[in-house]
Amino acid sequence: MTFRIMDDDGSKSLDFQEFEKGLENYGVSVGKDKAQQSFAVMDKDGTINFDEFLEKLRPSMSSARKQVINQAFRKFDKTGDGVVTIEDLQGVYNSKHHPKYKSGEWTEEQAFRSFLENFDSGPFLANLTGIQASSD
Repeated sequence: MTFRIMDDDGSKSLDFQEFEKGLENYGVSVGKDKAQQSFAVMDKDGTINFDEFLEKLRPSMSSARKQVINQAFRKFDKTGDGVVTIEDLQGVYNSKHHPKYKSGEWTEEQAFRSFLENFDSGPFLANLTGIQASSD
C-alpha cells in the first residue's frame, strides 16, 4: 500500500522525486543526500519498481521458513514441473468452502477466480516472502 501511495503518476515505479516526497510524507526526514543514497541502493534503472522496493525492505527468510515455503510449493505444484499453474491450484483449492459459494451468491468458478486474485504473476517464493514481510 505504501508503494502505491508514493507512486504519484501510477507508473508502478518510483522516480527519485516520488521517492523523496514519499519519505517526507511518511515523516522520514533524512535530507536529500541520504535520500539519494537510499534510492541508489534500490535503483537498477533510474526508477524503483515494487519488487526492488520490497526486496530491500523485507528481512531475509530463515532456513526453517524457506523449508515450509518449499513444502507448500510442492503441495501446490501438482504436476511437479516447478511451476504452479491455474490447473495445479484447481487441484488444491476447494471453491465449495468459500462463504459466498456456500450462501449461493457465487458459483464455484466465481469463488475460484476470487481466490486467484490473491496471486501475483511474480515467482512463488518472492510472493511468499512478501507475505512474510507484511505479516511480521
